[in-house]
Amino acid sequence: MANVTKTKSGKWRFQVTVNYKATVKTFETKAEGYAWEESLRQGKDNKTPVMTFGKLLEKYRDEVSIKKKGERWERIRIEKFLNDKIANIKISDLSKSNFAEWRDRRLKQVSALSVLREWALLSHCLQVAVNEWEYLTDNPMRGLKKPQGEPPRDRLITQEEIDRLCFALNYSNNAILTTITSRVGAAFMFAIETAFRAQEICNLKWSDIKGRVAKINDSKTYTGIREVPLSLVAMGIIEQCRGIDKEFVFKISTSQLDSLFRKAKGLVDIEDLHFHDTRHLAITRLASKLEVLELARVVGHKDLKMLLVYYNKAASDLVSKLD
Repeated sequence: MANVTKTKSGKWRFQVTVNYKATVKTFETKAEGYAWEESLRQGKDNKTPVMTFGKLLEKYRDEVSIKKKGERWERIRIEKFLNDKIANIKISDLSKSNFAEWRDRRLKQVSALSVLREWALLSHCLQVAVNEWEYLTDNPMRGLKKPQGEPPRDRLITQEEIDRLCFALNYSNNAILTTITSRVGAAFMFAIETAFRAQEICNLKWSDIKGRVAKINDSKTYTGIREVPLSLVAMGIIEQCRGIDKEFVFKISTSQLDSLFRKAKGLVDIEDLHFHDTRHLAITRLASKLEVLELARVVGHKDLKMLLVYYNKAASDLVSKLD
């Protein structure tokens, strides 16, 4: 007999156990649920193909990942998953215990944040298999305890580090930006001034700039698509780039920026610094110039809580505002 419960949305959740295997499905009416139970017990509802989890990941890579901006990242992750023993399990045999074991194993190898990123990819693959491909009746990762994430980074770049990195990148405010390295330096300073993400800087076109406003047409999130007012310092950096390329302002790729920024850090012996940390510094500085709603709009945050992740002003720096 099925275990039937009513959900908060008013639907009916049926759990049926056949051959010691529990299957869960939700229906609009009880009648639909009991009809499904009958077909399941008669062996008529088994749509799960005979395939391994690795094959399911490959299908997801070729049909879903290819449509995403983060396709390259997902392909790399999936290739690693294919070498994990969980990839050899048939999807019909997947259970919470398999993913609990994978979670505990990965936590011994990488950080909790890395596991959470991989978790999101695996869980979405399984959810697509449930909702769209109908290979599974339930996501085996649903309800499984996630690892506790690490606290947000609060790394602020110091002026000394800015000076050393600009030296390593051969950048100054009067430099002629003939090399890719010097343009990475310009991108670095532009990010500090505007809170642009690396991808947003690399994608910035001359057609996106109207007067002292830059329009971001392609971003990490929907709210990232925005118009950003440019300071005089930011405009000065833009003018330095004029004449380099007819279409793109900085004429660098994200891979070039990442590689050359890492190289520059090594040259001047700076550790534990990411290019994205420029966003922390930029937002912290802009917070003293803009109201909170203005700031959220400029940096592309819909959730004001995210500003607290990036705003890193020390309490000691706020003392003077109380007197």
